[in-house]
Amino acid sequence: MSTSIPKGWLLYGATGYTGRLVAEEAVARGLEPILAGRNAGALAAMGRELGLPTRVVWLDDPTAVRDGLDGVGAVLHCAGPFVWTSRPMVDACVASGVHYLDVTGEIPVFEAVLGRGEEARQAGVALVPGVGFDVVPTDCLAARLAAALPGAERLELAFASSRGGWSVGTMKTMVELLPRGGAERRDGRIVPVRPAAYKRRINFPHRRLVGVSIPWGDVSTAFHTTGIPWVRVYLGLPSAAARRLRRMAWFAPLLRLTAVRRAAQWFIGRTVQGPDREARAMGRSYVWGEARRGDGSWVQGRLVAPEAYAFTAVAAVECLCRVLAGAVAPGAWTPARAFGASLVEELPGVEAEPLTVWSAGTPFLA
Repeated sequence: MSTSIPKGWLLYGATGYTGRLVAEEAVARGLEPILAGRNAGALAAMGRELGLPTRVVWLDDPTAVRDGLDGVGAVLHCAGPFVWTSRPMVDACVASGVHYLDVTGEIPVFEAVLGRGEEARQAGVALVPGVGFDVVPTDCLAARLAAALPGAERLELAFASSRGGWSVGTMKTMVELLPRGGAERRDGRIVPVRPAAYKRRINFPHRRLVGVSIPWGDVSTAFHTTGIPWVRVYLGLPSAAARRLRRMAWFAPLLRLTAVRRAAQWFIGRTVQGPDREARAMGRSYVWGEARRGDGSWVQGRLVAPEAYAFTAVAAVECLCRVLAGAVAPGAWTPARAFGASLVEELPGVEAEPLTVWSAGTPFLA
């Protein structure tokens, strides 16, 4: 864990579910972020509660966003859906010479941000999207698998959880992105597939589950991290839940209607609260990955981490500290490329199993 205690950074989306967890983690580590967002009243109340400064910043005014970055060295962006909120913040960060990190899991956002590497280098800033559960554990595992099996051609990743749940922001993002369908990477290109099109049985550390394919952020990031040209990601579920998800996928086209999509998000905003403190403390996340090479060799790995939102708060603050400490060169990076594949194992509560490699028909541990 980083020991530096940097100050002078902006936490945008601070009053949201994930933003508040990040703010509380920052305070616990002795940090003093500027709490930022659009809701002046909510920010003021949260600032008084945590003893932190606040700043109202509206993303629809480029000049106002740049002004909002005055005096800060980095932004940790926690306000989704990032497909709408990321670009104006990245634009302002690049223009102002401010480092940018976020907790997105959205494929279009990863592709957009990671495509700005040269621009970031010229500006002297680091752009590091996905520093939460999306996608630190899976990205680091992907990097380990690729290092253990050079020349791997296919990569599959999966995650599952116990005592979990979704926040309002996550659910609204899912509604926003569902009409786009599923996605995977083939021959280095991201291609559309039917939602929940594929399934496979997966031996997670805690139990055997059905993996249902989803358009998770690693469809983008794993390729940038490893160079493996074929990537698919699964969500691990009990058999009954997997069947329900695959049936629900047929209704995704209805969400292309703006009125239906907005109604669903309105309902989510009034009914979803996210995992409570007990669920975050008791819950666990499970990650699995497998890489294969054309000669029949393959490698598999698994890890256990804290509950996803609890993990996100710790991982995001740690990554922010490392960026402000100068540990990341200017450019656009996935988490594993920015901080190394060992990042996830350096975070509290994470247990990574040794990789199992099958080569020439003989398994061994690596």
